[in-house]
Amino acid sequence: MSLLLHRTQFGNPANAGNTLSREEANTLLKDWIKNERLLLHMKQVAHIMKCWATEKEGLDEAGQWRWEMAGLLHDADWDQWPEQHCKKIIEELETRNIDPEIIRAIASHGPNHFGVEPVTKMDKMLFAFDELSGLTHAYSLMRPEGYEGMELKGMKKRFKEARFAANVNRDEIMDAMQRAGVELETVMQFIIERQGAVK
Repeated sequence: MSLLLHRTQFGNPANAGNTLSREEANTLLKDWIKNERLLLHMKQVAHIMKCWATEKEGLDEAGQWRWEMAGLLHDADWDQWPEQHCKKIIEELETRNIDPEIIRAIASHGPNHFGVEPVTKMDKMLFAFDELSGLTHAYSLMRPEGYEGMELKGMKKRFKEARFAANVNRDEIMDAMQRAGVELETVMQFIIERQGAVK
């Protein structure tokens, strides 16, 4: 099954700055997603995207929400329409006249799958956080205390264990780090310290 999008332009530049309201985004998620684990993953990615936008990029509230929204909706169509993954949510957001930057970030969060290269910082960090967020959460589930007391060395050990969370592509994670120009350990620590806040 090919998920290639066969295009590199998304949305209308005239819609720059347009976003869904938080209520609209949550309504879309409620309508589209029935899998609670997937929903949690999307909320976790959204949270760390917002944290990065705030702490590392120094963005204002509107900018933070654009990053958060990209994280929140990046897998919105995976639950019900896996064969149309990314295509359906992209078309939905284009219909709603959403900021092309947000749509493009979603389109490029898996370049090997969708054929869209991450270009902006938002693109690159969504790609960087996506799989690593899932791996970190998998690690939390095997720890009696969850995220509390989680250390970088334990996370690095799990990363090196190919059998642990075997569906997580380590090569893609390293590719994402290189593209974003960030160190794996830095992003791991960033996620460890923040992701547990999302239930």
